[in-house]
Amino acid sequence: MLHLQIITPEKTVFDDEVDQVSLPTENGQITILPHHVALVTSIKPGELILKKHSKEELLAAGFGFAQITKDNVKVLVDLAAPEEELEEKAIEEAKKAAEVALAQKHTLSEEEYATAAANLQKALAQLRIKRRRRRI
Repeated sequence: MLHLQIITPEKTVFDDEVDQVSLPTENGQITILPHHVALVTSIKPGELILKKHSKEELLAAGFGFAQITKDNVKVLVDLAAPEEELEEKAIEEAKKAAEVALAQKHTLSEEEYATAAANLQKALAQLRIKRRRRRI
């Protein structure tokens, strides 16, 4: 078993034992199993998948980092939300606002542009998770 902690600036979202966890990294999705080699990696917006006793739980993840040791995984992200907490209408509005901001590229500072791009990536990750159940 792995001890998994998922922490956002607001709260500890998850703190329990799991069989495995899959993380969205800059180099693609990676799966962590017990006795994993020590690793620190960046997390990008996407699907964070927890598995325990053959049961799978999906969370939308934002930007952050993961610290992995032999039997511990600590994920520090700016967003971690289970599918049932995601409100599709609010996410769609955030996506549209980010797209409008990005369309005004020439009037934005580098920081404003980077923030809008990050918000768009997080919104798209949340929508993928929210809409996933419809395809199954």
